Amino acid sequence: MSVATKAGGIAEEPLTLRERSPSPTMSPTQQTMQIVCISRGSLSRGRELAESLARRLGYRVLSREDLMEAAIAEGIQVGKLETSMMKPRAFTERLARERDHYLAFSTAYLCERLMEGPLVYHGRTGHLLLRSVGHVLRVRVVADEEYRIRSTMQHLGIDREKAVRYLSEVEEDRRAWVRSMYGVSWEDASQYDVVVNVERMNVDNAASALVGMAQLPDFQITPASRRAMEDLRLGAMARLRLARDERTSRFAFSVAAHDGAVNVTYLPHDMEVAGDVPRVLEGLEGMGQLQATMAATTILWVQEAFDAASPTFREVVEIAGKWNAAVELVRYSASAEEGEASEAGTLPSPAPTQAVAGIEEDDEEDVTDDGGLKDTLDELARVGRAGGGRFVRGVPSALVHVCCGAVPHSLVVLGNLFLSKEPGTKLRLTRELQDSLGSRMHVPVVTAEELRSQYLFGPRDAFRLLGFLAVVASLYVAVLTHQDAVLKFLAGDWSGPGRLTMWVVAVAVFAFAPVVAYIYGDVARSLMKLLKME
Repeated sequence: MSVATKAGGIAEEPLTLRERSPSPTMSPTQQTMQIVCISRGSLSRGRELAESLARRLGYRVLSREDLMEAAIAEGIQVGKLETSMMKPRAFTERLARERDHYLAFSTAYLCERLMEGPLVYHGRTGHLLLRSVGHVLRVRVVADEEYRIRSTMQHLGIDREKAVRYLSEVEEDRRAWVRSMYGVSWEDASQYDVVVNVERMNVDNAASALVGMAQLPDFQITPASRRAMEDLRLGAMARLRLARDERTSRFAFSVAAHDGAVNVTYLPHDMEVAGDVPRVLEGLEGMGQLQATMAATTILWVQEAFDAASPTFREVVEIAGKWNAAVELVRYSASAEEGEASEAGTLPSPAPTQAVAGIEEDDEEDVTDDGGLKDTLDELARVGRAGGGRFVRGVPSALVHVCCGAVPHSLVVLGNLFLSKEPGTKLRLTRELQDSLGSRMHVPVVTAEELRSQYLFGPRDAFRLLGFLAVVASLYVAVLTHQDAVLKFLAGDWSGPGRLTMWVVAVAVFAFAPVVAYIYGDVARSLMKLLKME
C-alpha cells in the first residue's frame, strides 16, 4: 500500500516536540548541524567537560536531564521505563511500546535541537540514538575511581563502603539500561571515537584537545550524513505520531525512512490497524511516500527458558530474515499436573487459571526470573524481528489453547521444554506437544534440532550436497559416454531368454529411476537451502 502525502507544518512549542522542517534561512553555523556526544558515568566530570568544550566551540549544550524533562512533558513514564529496563521483571507489551515511544521521542528531540544549530550533548547514550549519522563525534569520559568515591561520600553524606556499593549499583543499572535499549555494551570502546580519562588531565585541557578533533574533516557534515539525519528524524517523527494517536498507540510497529519515503511494518495479529496508519501519518512534514505493510508471516518459538546468545536464537532469526517474518515468543512452564496427565497418555482440558499470558498483563510486581524472555525480546526488537511474547503456565493443552489463536503462523519451533524431566520423558512429552500443535494449527511444528536440519544449510548439508552431486555427475557421465550400451540394454538386444531379458530390464529400470530421482532431488533441495529458497 503506497500513500503519497503533502507537506503541512505544525508550529513548535517550548518543551513539546512538534513536526517541522529546518528553516531555509538558517545561518551557515546552524547549517553545519554538528554534534559532539559525550557519554558520562556518575560523577565522571562529563558535565564539566561538555560545558567547557561547548564554550570553546561556541556550541549550545544539551543534557540528558533536558531530554528527560521533555520526555516527561510528552507523557512518557521515564522512571517506570528505567526500572523495567534495569531490573529483572516480566516484560510487558505495553512497556515495549513505551520504550519505542521513548526512543522515537528522544531521537526526534535530539535531531530537532541539532537542526537549530551545532551542540554538545552529554548523557549516557546520545550517540547510540544517532548511529546512522556519520558526522557525530562520540566521546566517552571516565574519571579516577578514588575521585568518584570521595565525591559520592561528600555529595550523599555516606561512608566509604556505602559509596563504593552505591557507585557499583548505579553503574550496573546503567549497563543494564544500555543493553536493554540498544543491545550493546556501554563500556565497549568500539562505540566511541575517543575515550578521555580525566584522572591526570585537566578538564579544560581535555576540552581543548577535543576542539581540534571536532574540527577535523571526519566530523563535518556531508550531504550523505545530512540525508541520514533527516531520514532518522523523519522515521522517529512517524513513529512518534503512531505512539501519540489513540488509534495506533496500542500496536507495535517497525518504522524506517529512506530518502523521504517512510516504511511502516506491523505484525499479522495487528492487521486491523492497517487502515489507520496512512490516516495517522497523513501530512507528516518531509514525507514523500508511505508504505504500510504487514510482516509476511510469524514464527512461533516456544521454550521454557530463552537465551539471546544461544545457537537456536541465531537460527530462528536467520529463518525470520529469510522469510521476512516476525518472531513471537512463548515461555511455557508446565504445571505439576502435567506429569501425571502425560503419564496417562492424555492431555487434559486446559485450566483457565493456569494459562497465564503474563507478557500481556500490566503487572507491576517484579519477577526475579523471567526465563530470559525480556532480554530475548529486546534483542529481537533490536534486529527488527520482535513479534511480542507471553508467559504461559499450565498443562500442555493450555499451551495448545493459547497458541492456536487468531494470529496466523507459518512455523512453530519447540526449544528446550520440560527441563525438570528425565531425558526420555522430556523427549516423549515434547513429541506429544508437537503432535498436538501440528494437528490443531496445521503448520509445520519442529524442534530446534529439526529446524537446523530442515531449514538451515550447515556443514552436514555441504558434505551431503558434494557427495550426492558427485554421484549424480558420475551417473550422467556414465550414461552419456555409454549411450549405445544403455540403448542396447533397454531394447533387450543382448543374449539370453526373451522373458528373462524383459524382467531384468524392468527390474533395473524400476530400481534405477527412483534412486536417481532421490539423489537428484536431494541435490536440488540442498541447493535451494543454500540459496535460501526453501
